Amino acid sequence: MSKMVPLSSLVWVNPPTPIPEDFSPQSEVAFVPMASVGENGTMTVSQTRCLAEVTTGYTSFMENDVLLAKITPCMENGKATVTKRLGSPIGFGSTEFHVLRPKPGVDSRFVFHQIWNARFRNEAASNMTGSAGQKRVPKSFLERYEVPDYQGDEQTRIATILDKADAIRRKRQEALRLTDDFLRAVFLDMFGEPSKHGWKMLSVTDMLSPTDGAMRTGPFGSQLLHSEFVDEGIAVLGIDNAVSNQFRWGKPRFITEAKYEEMQRYTVHPGDVIITIMGTVGRCAIVPDDIRTAINTKHLCCITLDHKKCLPEFLHAYFLTHPVARKYLASTAKGAIMDGLNMGIIRALPVPQVPLRLQEEYRDLVRAHSEMKVRLTDHQAASETLFSSLQQRAFSGQL
Repeated sequence: MSKMVPLSSLVWVNPPTPIPEDFSPQSEVAFVPMASVGENGTMTVSQTRCLAEVTTGYTSFMENDVLLAKITPCMENGKATVTKRLGSPIGFGSTEFHVLRPKPGVDSRFVFHQIWNARFRNEAASNMTGSAGQKRVPKSFLERYEVPDYQGDEQTRIATILDKADAIRRKRQEALRLTDDFLRAVFLDMFGEPSKHGWKMLSVTDMLSPTDGAMRTGPFGSQLLHSEFVDEGIAVLGIDNAVSNQFRWGKPRFITEAKYEEMQRYTVHPGDVIITIMGTVGRCAIVPDDIRTAINTKHLCCITLDHKKCLPEFLHAYFLTHPVARKYLASTAKGAIMDGLNMGIIRALPVPQVPLRLQEEYRDLVRAHSEMKVRLTDHQAASETLFSSLQQRAFSGQL
């Protein structure tokens, strides 16, 4: 196990940056605002400024320096990077960056990994100074923060291991994103132009099950009080169950069997589509087939469809991604966050009368996508665990 040394033995913290002798006040330099540094360690260099504009009031740095966001919440969110491919010998950026400049023989990637991890962020957060909302990591904390005393090739070896583990993690994250992008692209390819196929435009009302209460919100006011929630019993669904646009079990809320007898008309069914209409509005999910007995709150609009006309997988994707639906919702709801969404707006939402066989084809794709996503999520979780384990070993001097 390697001994621990202060970070200041490896880097200079916020050192002056020498300006090249051949630079004039009009020389172009890279400019990196806080928004150009990602929470995944990346940096985008898309701006330049004249040297005269940035020599005062901005943070200066060089190639292979490590930038660390010092202000909350950027630091806690992981905004840090190694400066690469600046396009100029020096660069400038936000005053909310700390600059860690590796001393001779120190690997900048090794330094980056020492400050880009949960252990560092937790300790840095507890040492912040300043008022709420404006807290910053002080330079003195960075200088005394302890890291393993690896040297030369050992630093490079550890940085390479962590880089590779991080690359695997990112590729699996990207694979998950691409599967979602693929499904959206397929939906729009199949259903994006209703007029091209001659499909008649109906409405959500036309797609409802012929049963009573096929579209409903949950109990209002005194019908269901927070004091009536119990530790177990009949589940009560709310915004948190749909906020990710996929059904998720969130905060447990239950009512008694006796209370449920009064609330049966609010029962949700397998395959119902739930849409948030209060709080975080405009989110949509499908109630799973294995749902236990449950009701929905007033924060949700619950839709029971006639499956001979419209499948839940189709309506779910249509509501979230179709240009006709998005344009309609933007023009009828109040405000950019759809704070005026209600049952009347949803009822009147135009929906094309798509042949059931095409909806079934899309449903089958959704199910295959879901199975693939479970496998990819498991792989991603394994890569996250591996990366975290390697980080912990590296930071404790055991790698």
